[in-house]
Formats: sequence, structure tokens, C-alpha cells
Amino acid sequence: MSVFRSDLDLAVQDATGTEAEADVALNLVTGNIRLSILWTQEMQLSPEDAEQVAQALQRAAAESRSMTAASKPESSPGPQRPSDA
Repeated sequence: MSVFRSDLDLAVQDATGTEAEADVALNLVTGNIRLSILWTQEMQLSPEDAEQVAQALQRAAAESRSMTAASKPESSPGPQRPSDA
């Protein structure tokens, strides 16, 4: 089982027809985000596909921040001073 979860909403292929694909995946252990170009070293994107990749990266970043926030212990407030009543 992989520690990476790919963005299933991302379906982007090379604009020149090489069948290269982009993949954005979240590491479920570290929260790091992996951007992969599959089957080649580079690919060309249409403007629409570039937006899809950007949105997938934003979704992964938001989820990574949520994971990080959930794993941090909540800070407790310091000692309270009595109020002058």
C-alpha cells in the first residue's frame, strides 16, 4: 500500500499527444505533496489543464494543512490572573 493518495479529480495529459500524464498526490504520513509527470520528463499543458493541475495542488495543500493542524496538540492558555472586581 502506498503512502501517497493521488487526486482522482485530476485527468491531465500532454497537449501534444504523447500520452504523458500529470499526477498530484498527498503523502498521508508527512503531508508533503508530490507532483509527478508520468511516462516522460516534461509535458505541455493547455491553459485549462494547467488550471486543473493548479487546483489539484491547492486541494492537496489545503488537506496537508488540515492534517498538520489536526496532529498538533492544542495549546492551553497560561495561568489566568484574578480579575479586579
